[in-house]
Amino acid sequence: MSRNRAEVPQAKEALDRFKYEVANEIGVPLKQGYNGDLTSYQNGSVGGMMVKKMIAEQEKKMSGQQ
Repeated sequence: MSRNRAEVPQAKEALDRFKYEVANEIGVPLKQGYNGDLTSYQNGSVGGMMVKKMIAEQEKKMSGQQ
């Protein structure tokens, strides 16, 4: 049972695409389906980079640099 859910359900597809883009950028072999062969460090690095990019994008918007 997964407790992960998007705060805005309509954004789920976009978040999934973003997750795979980030994983690809940082060299984590994330794939559809089972990823139990990845380390917690690899999985954490994907999530951490996603947060970092989302914060950077929001900072740009808040500063008017869109």
